[in-house]
Amino acid sequence: MQAKQIAELLNEPACTHNAKAKSGCARPKPGATAGGCAFDGAQIALLPIADVAHIVHGPIACAGSSWDNRGTRSSGPTLYKIGMTTDLTEQDVIMGRGEKRLFHAIKQAIDSHAPAAVFVYNTCVPALTGDDVEAVCKSAAERWGTPVVPVDCAGFYGTKNLGNRIAGESMFKYVIGTREPDPVPPEAQRPGITVHDVNLIGEYNIAGEFWHVLPLFDELGLRILGSLSGDARFHEVQTMHRAEVSMVVCAKALLNVARKLETQHKVPFFEGSFYGVTDTSNAFRDFARVIDDPSLSERAEAMIAREEAKIHAALEPWRSRLRGKRVLLYTGGVKSWSIVSALQDLGMDVVATGTNKSTEEDKARIREIMGDKTKMITDGSPKALIGVVKEYQADILIAGGRNMYTALKARIPFLDINQEREFGYEGYIGMLELARQLALTLQSPVWESVRKPAPWKKDETPGVAMPR
Repeated sequence: MQAKQIAELLNEPACTHNAKAKSGCARPKPGATAGGCAFDGAQIALLPIADVAHIVHGPIACAGSSWDNRGTRSSGPTLYKIGMTTDLTEQDVIMGRGEKRLFHAIKQAIDSHAPAAVFVYNTCVPALTGDDVEAVCKSAAERWGTPVVPVDCAGFYGTKNLGNRIAGESMFKYVIGTREPDPVPPEAQRPGITVHDVNLIGEYNIAGEFWHVLPLFDELGLRILGSLSGDARFHEVQTMHRAEVSMVVCAKALLNVARKLETQHKVPFFEGSFYGVTDTSNAFRDFARVIDDPSLSERAEAMIAREEAKIHAALEPWRSRLRGKRVLLYTGGVKSWSIVSALQDLGMDVVATGTNKSTEEDKARIREIMGDKTKMITDGSPKALIGVVKEYQADILIAGGRNMYTALKARIPFLDINQEREFGYEGYIGMLELARQLALTLQSPVWESVRKPAPWKKDETPGVAMPR
């Protein structure tokens, strides 16, 4: 990938802060890929496409321990869970055999699994040696009649966020617009209800949480034409250009796809979230608003009134246990503000939130929800997080799995909010699960036990040695 293309991806026109300053998104700096490189970001964005063979072109280390390395769930194929790699060795690099190994790897994937398509992720070593991955993919697609998509995402290009955008660029260049959608099946048609096609961008179905929301789409007559990329199929992504509207769930990741769908295919988009009662309701209202169908708006309001009444009644016992609890939320992107909204729905007080991977729009939403004096955290080191917990007297740390041991060693209740988690928190039903997990974590008897003085310290008198 050329430096000009990388610069264009960093300078995303749809980002509000680019209209105010011409600096664009953060440029790659030494050490910036410590939290995930461009290759990592590209895989995160595309791995949930379930019927595709995902081949990592590079040394084994880039694909090591790769079985099911995302918490996304599929309602059908599980091919996306299988880690595939060309396993380049020093001899392959010295003898220039990288392209040949890739060609045979693509053949093996097609022969063994008959995938809907093959995605090839270019990594640092073949990018440095100059393997023409695009030419190999084109040749393989012509040879075996299966789409083969190159994703040029060498880790040294930049951060995980840049990799997200590179993945979106590859989808727009090679996949989106290459197929027309199927007609609405008879069983999905109902008298008096017009079915509208919509897209979801940046929704990954972590722990199967989007399935909490999917029945409501079906009830309203909203057909999800394409999801990029939770529980997605290759043929669905191909048709995303025919949707009536796109909802961007994680703007930090794939805003470039939403913008190009709007500029080149006239598909408008809005940003929203399915975390929390308020945000879930607003998301469905925004679908109805953009589509501009009075009948859809009427059905959406009726559904929202019914679901909100049910969930508020179900949440009331949990609110009494959680109300007033102080939360330190350390995450990024859409979760930096959407989870805040969900916690506020439960009556909890978010004392600070992480913004290390958030856009300027995300930060503006945080200020809108929490006020201008809100504490935004960019330093996620153990010392800094524990310092914030003590300074703001937080009752619980909600963060990603890498922060779990920091919290446990400091004897602080901890809840995992990132993709490693086992519980889905989206939608009205997801709010009930979030409340339950928060209460179980906060009220676990283990915290009372671990905070007590050790038995051998209880009777100690200062300056007097205890007998052995």
